[in-house]
Amino acid sequence: MTGTTPFPTGTILGYPRIGRRRELKKAVEAFWAGKISVEELESTAAELRAATRERLASLGLGRTDSSIPESFSYYDQVLDAAVTVGAVPTRFQRLVGADGSVDLAGYFTIARGEGQDTPAEMTKWFDSNYHYLVPEIGPDTDFHFASDRLVREVAEATASGYRTRPVIVGPVTFLLLSKPSVGAPEGYQPLDRLDDLLPVYAELLAALTAVGAEWVQLDEPALVSESIDASRDAVLAATARAYESLGAAAVRPSIFVAAPYASLDDALPVLASTPVEAIGLDLVKGDLPSGFTTDKVLVGGVIDGHNVWRGDLEAAFASLESLRGLSPNVAVSTSTSLFHVPHDVDDEPLLADWLKSWLAFADQKVAQVATLARGLTEGKAAIQSELDAATDALAARHSAAGVRDGAVRERAASLTAADFSRGDYAARLQAQDEALHLPFLPTTTIGSFPQTGDIRKTRAALGRGEITLDEYTEAMRAEIRRVVELQEEIGLDVIVHGEPERNDMVQYFAENLDGFAVTQNGWVQSYGSRCTRPSILWGDVSRPAPITVEWSTYTQSLTDKPVKGMLTGPVTILAWSFVRDDQPLRDTANQVALALRDEIEDLEAAGIGIIQVDEPALRELLPLKKKDHDDYLDWSVGSFRLATAGVEDRTQIHTHLCYSEFGVVIDAINRLDADVTSIEAARSKMEVVPDIKRSGFGRGIGPGVYDIHSPRVPSIEEVSELIEIALGSIPERQVWVNPDCGLKTRGYDETVQSLSNVLAATRAAREKAGV
Repeated sequence: MTGTTPFPTGTILGYPRIGRRRELKKAVEAFWAGKISVEELESTAAELRAATRERLASLGLGRTDSSIPESFSYYDQVLDAAVTVGAVPTRFQRLVGADGSVDLAGYFTIARGEGQDTPAEMTKWFDSNYHYLVPEIGPDTDFHFASDRLVREVAEATASGYRTRPVIVGPVTFLLLSKPSVGAPEGYQPLDRLDDLLPVYAELLAALTAVGAEWVQLDEPALVSESIDASRDAVLAATARAYESLGAAAVRPSIFVAAPYASLDDALPVLASTPVEAIGLDLVKGDLPSGFTTDKVLVGGVIDGHNVWRGDLEAAFASLESLRGLSPNVAVSTSTSLFHVPHDVDDEPLLADWLKSWLAFADQKVAQVATLARGLTEGKAAIQSELDAATDALAARHSAAGVRDGAVRERAASLTAADFSRGDYAARLQAQDEALHLPFLPTTTIGSFPQTGDIRKTRAALGRGEITLDEYTEAMRAEIRRVVELQEEIGLDVIVHGEPERNDMVQYFAENLDGFAVTQNGWVQSYGSRCTRPSILWGDVSRPAPITVEWSTYTQSLTDKPVKGMLTGPVTILAWSFVRDDQPLRDTANQVALALRDEIEDLEAAGIGIIQVDEPALRELLPLKKKDHDDYLDWSVGSFRLATAGVEDRTQIHTHLCYSEFGVVIDAINRLDADVTSIEAARSKMEVVPDIKRSGFGRGIGPGVYDIHSPRVPSIEEVSELIEIALGSIPERQVWVNPDCGLKTRGYDETVQSLSNVLAATRAAREKAGV
């Protein structure tokens, strides 16, 4: 039977899981390196889970009312769901034990690959910078209750005096985010297996009930997205069938379906017609429903889980009061899981007090939820002082120096259509051929080379004042010389400087542009153990001085081969930062683009003939609702063109995109008008190539042949196969050969071996083509 415990008045959808000092990242990587045992890793994880529960309780969530989510993951929540239901890719079936489960080492092998077995494909989680691992589901996938890890974590909480709410990806979203396994028949979709999957979820729910779970959270963000490869009718029918089935389970907790990142729209009445007890609504990115009433608990996600601004609590409480017109049962939550934001703004000693007063990281957002929950229970008057304090902070932010810069705004307002357009591509191609003299199948890398421990120590020593700027510069120049010599020895055609001076591809620019701030401990998870520190874009953006020119010109002095200048594009700088929410993204993107335009023109004037402007986040920011696509693609493409349109024909503009479904935005990629575009393709075995062919893409294209997000070294034969696939669909004159992404996270030994194999395969392809 279902539980009868009321839903908590205030909750969150999830909490950062990497640890306040990245304890989980460090422990996982130590386990991978063989430095600690699985028991030691499990112990560290248990300590983190316990600390999280205690922290959330201290911030105002209840210890025994299911308001604390049990949302821990060692690597990825989608992979967690896959191993829970036994959806292990065929090539990793050797990892499945006699009991049908995969141990923790096997779990990581699926994520990272082993030998010639490639890891699960990775792509972006809706419109965020988080990457999830794509399950592979075929007609014969043996769904079964294969892992009780979530059950054990709930039991762990219960034993320590907590009644937590387990969180798992819901069955509809799980199947919609999956891909057909190799050999699946044409027309087959993983959603076809829903009826086979639901009994496993029902078994999981019963097991959770047995260890004390009174509520369960099933995350169904796919229900808000119109970019899913399935008809809306099929999605709605699957939703109704799934939750009618799970709702009818004989033994289960009460079900809370959370649907973050946009409005549920027509899925809301469908869910409300099923036996689920609570429905989560994202009221930050989504709209308040109208013309709809229900007796279900409506959980209003009014605290932004995806950004770091303190927000308007007065408006948030008004939304909750409006929600009471739709249901007598209303609760408050974050709009999304808080794993998108850092832990604690009070853990940032280097941020100015005025800026900190505008911000709310995960802990502050939990406190905001607790405040609003108290208002729902005791009335608005009980929290009026907290609402007024948030309103005062908003007013102070609006009037603060630097938030609005007259010169920046005047320059942006004076732009004309000519500022967004380059010359004819045929003329550019001829000018670049004459200037660069590149061979058939030109080879390059995406930009960064391994960031060694010595590089990081040198950067840290500069920050602590232990070495001078001159000493630091010479150390970085020594690394650049090493990287250039290595590339020439391997035989690459276009040289990069390796970016040793850059801590991060966005933060580095944020540190050198006005209008940004950077954090000291503001880590968030990107994928697996990979963490980033998003910068905070709080004001109008401008470039006070050149940023990369000196490093690029030094590099060019070391080689006769063309050197590629490396910049991060405006859309990616926005996507991978916490961006101001007080003006349209279009306006902010154009400000960043103008700052980059100045940098590009200075690079060109310094003799750098190839300039790459990375836009790996172009697909990531695509709105989940189709009605918003055209406007987004207009301003995002426009900002890239604004940044790059000021150069001469002879200057070759590159861009780079990674880990996204490119077919959705292939026309937009074409409209970027870059001379060469490199894209992720290795892990997906060149799945994007048919889209490129169908689109008639007519400029240089470098589908990646080396998956740098895995420690595997690709063989010459593997790379040769990928090159052959590319040449089979793309005109030979257009094809470049490159890795999927930058090499920052890799070690030098595997990098050298991998790039040597890439070059050997390229030479073989040239020889085969008679070039």
